[in-house]
Amino acid sequence: MIPGDEAPPFRPAAGAPITAAMTDAPLAAQSSGTPSKVGAFHELKVLWVRHWTDQLFSFAIERPEDFRFRSGEFVMIGLPGEDGGKPILRAYSIASPAWDEQLEFFSIKVADGPLTSRLQKIQPGDSVLMGRKPTGTLVLDALTGGERLWLIGTGTGLAPWLSVARDPDTYSRFGQVIVCHTVRNVADLAYRDFFTSGIYDDPLIGEEAKAQLTYYPTVTREKFETPGRITDRIKSGDLFADLGLPIGFSPNSDRVMLCGSMAMIKETGELLETYGLKEGSNAEPGDYVLERAFVG
Repeated sequence: MIPGDEAPPFRPAAGAPITAAMTDAPLAAQSSGTPSKVGAFHELKVLWVRHWTDQLFSFAIERPEDFRFRSGEFVMIGLPGEDGGKPILRAYSIASPAWDEQLEFFSIKVADGPLTSRLQKIQPGDSVLMGRKPTGTLVLDALTGGERLWLIGTGTGLAPWLSVARDPDTYSRFGQVIVCHTVRNVADLAYRDFFTSGIYDDPLIGEEAKAQLTYYPTVTREKFETPGRITDRIKSGDLFADLGLPIGFSPNSDRVMLCGSMAMIKETGELLETYGLKEGSNAEPGDYVLERAFVG
């Protein structure tokens, strides 16, 4: 997901601004239970909301029957403008897998943010706007084959990994899947319980996840068993030592997806290049991918 509407556009996890996507499309009346289309958008009912901390929350909306996406893609989410103004929209990674019947999102809260100051107050039964067309490069199609898939994210950059890690294709393509999540405080490790136990109960990929998935969280501002930035643990070799793996990334076996702060993406991308990994895209799959729509 994209970190928040006031975060710079490089933060692809819960609301990075894409002002070109804002529109003057007319708005219809509130939805009455079935998804409706509002100009260029669907108007969809909120199914549930969970507040993790005073800065993080997740929510789910109903999924239109004709909405198709690949696990890891993002879509525009927003609300009607106040006083009849044009909609306020931000790009959000879809946190649910492509097979799910609902659409889940993971967001930050910004007190004075044009979107999240209002979005954080939504309740089940309310409506939000969603674009009709998902897109993005944080998808399996943008990677060549490999033995090990690294899903590295900071903050709400965890969102697309919630989608990718619940996709059966992930486990059929890679023998090992490692979810790395770096946050400031322990309380920010949203979905920690899910990745350490809940995912094993998934009827579709639970057994595969139990055998192939590794969750590796790090915390930068509090004491924790794996402290510090993920980039520092890569450079020191601690990441690999902790996991019992050879030091470094190999273009022969490792494939990497990156989502989160621009600083992390830039530094990790440069590290991957030093190991010989090449960036991929939908048009030309490679060894690692990031979301260029947010990095700019």
